[in-house]
Parts: sequence; C-alpha cells; structure tokens
Amino acid sequence: MKKVISIIAAAALVSCSSAVICAGAAEQDTNVLVTISDGKGGAPVLVQKEVKVTDIDSDGKLTVNDALYIAHEENFTGGAAAGFSSSEKAGYTGLSLNKLWGIENGGSYGFYVDNTYAMSLSDEVKDGSSVYAFVYSDTTGYSDSYSWFNVNTADAKQGDELDLTLSRQAYDANWTPITLPVEGAVITINGKATEFKTDANGKVKVKLDEAGEDILISAASDSVILVPPVLVADVAANAEVTTTVAETTSTEAVSTSQTTVVISKVAVQLYEYYGEDTTTSATQVSQVSSSPATGDSRGVGMTVFFLTMAGCAALTLGKKNEK
Repeated sequence: MKKVISIIAAAALVSCSSAVICAGAAEQDTNVLVTISDGKGGAPVLVQKEVKVTDIDSDGKLTVNDALYIAHEENFTGGAAAGFSSSEKAGYTGLSLNKLWGIENGGSYGFYVDNTYAMSLSDEVKDGSSVYAFVYSDTTGYSDSYSWFNVNTADAKQGDELDLTLSRQAYDANWTPITLPVEGAVITINGKATEFKTDANGKVKVKLDEAGEDILISAASDSVILVPPVLVADVAANAEVTTTVAETTSTEAVSTSQTTVVISKVAVQLYEYYGEDTTTSATQVSQVSSSPATGDSRGVGMTVFFLTMAGCAALTLGKKNEK
C-alpha cells in the first residue's frame, strides 16, 4: 500500500512540475516588429510596430498569422475583423492571406520574416523577429520587388553618415529566389527624396542632417517597383554642431556691434564739426547703423549708404563755408 501511495505521489509531483514548466513557457513574451505596405505607393501604413504575439488561432505555435492578426486588432480601424482575413486554400501549404489592411485583391500579397520569404502564414516567429507583409501593386505580373537595407534600425548622432546597402528579392529562370543589389535608388528620409543614390552594388552613404526619433529612411526606384525598404533611426542632437552655430552667431553679433560703434563715432565727429546743417545727423546715422539684424548684409549696406551720404553732405557744406 505504501508503494502505491509513493508512486501516486511521485506521479503527482511530476505532473505538477510539468504544469509549472508549461505555464512558464506559455508566459514567455514573444515580441515582433510588424511592417505593412498597402501597395499604393509612399511609406508603409505600419512601420515596425511592436506587437506581443500570442497563439490566436490555437494551433500550438506562434506564427506570422498570429502576428498580423494582432497588429490589425491593435492598429487598424475596426480591428482584425475589418482589416485582416486568412484561410487554408487548396494547393497551398498552410494559411494564405485573403485580406490585408482592409484590401482584398484575390490573394496578391507577400510576407517576409527577417527579410526571408515566408512560405505561408503558418511559418513560426520568434522573439525579436521582423514581419513585413505587403499588397502587390502589380496584380498581374507580380513585379513588385521586396527590398531591404542591411540594417533595420540605427542609433546615430546628428551629422553622422550611415553606410547602407540596399538589396531586393528576385528570381532566376527556374523561379529560385535570388538576392540582387538595387542600383540608382533614391534614398528618402521621412518621405522626402534626398540627393543620396545607391551605386551599382546597392551601397550608399546617407548623412543625417536632422535630429529626431523614429526617422524613417526608405528608397524609391524608377527602374523597378520596390516594396519600400524600412530603416528606423533615432538621431540624437549633436551638441558640437549646436555650439558651433551659437559661437558663429555670437561672433557675427560682436562684429556687427563693433562696426556700429565705429560708424557711430565717425558720424558724431562729422556732426560736431559741421553742425546742425549736415544733411544726415549723427543721431540718424547711429540709429541706422544699429538697426540690422545679426548677419543682415542689407542693413550693413544701408548703414554704409547713409554714412556716405552724410560724408558727401558734410564735404559740400565745408566747401561752401570755405567760400
């Protein structure tokens, strides 16, 4: 009898331990970054949005389907019921997309995990994965080409340069996936085209002139339809740049101030020597000389003009007095 009780107790202990382990595994956070492009051009409608993935479809694993469902539930107006749909289709492996970001186009969608083509929505994701789903703009030839940079995120300082490489997904004659560099693509920053273009190897140096958080770096091409690549950068303000600008402004202010003092003294001397009949008084010249804003060449020009007029008037008056 004691043996039976011992066996039952041991079994219960093992069962309890297993339950704790399973519970612990289920409670582990799996967070992925989800990006969605609607195929209408411009920036993606969702950019590296972090979602906590849970087993929504109860298939015993965490998948692309779960990540996209939750991303719609949390970010699309009307939730996943309005913007997302998936199902199993004959001839396809795993789940397929029926609707993405509210768009139904007969199944012309693509999705990648960590810049690698996913076979189906049933593909698993892990903590830290990046999921990118998109709607094809070319629903007949499917010529949209998924593209990506060599990095997805970057932390930098204002004035830094990023060394980037832009690649795209393509296929050979046997429809085997291959990777190609993207040449001649124009880099965009927060939707605005820049002067930076990729070379024959897809490489480009991008200078970060502006500071800010969540700066979106992407690219566009005239030769191929790119699914817009996504790089999110946090650019810290460079104190040295700010200090240099402040020092330059201060120096200009001092220079202008010194010029004003010199001009004012000359004007006062003219006034005192030739008296009230001078065409432009010292007070007027002094006011004009101190009016320009720092760095305003037009104000300095006006100062010189009035001082010259004052000088000419003074000389004329002096000649008359001599006679």
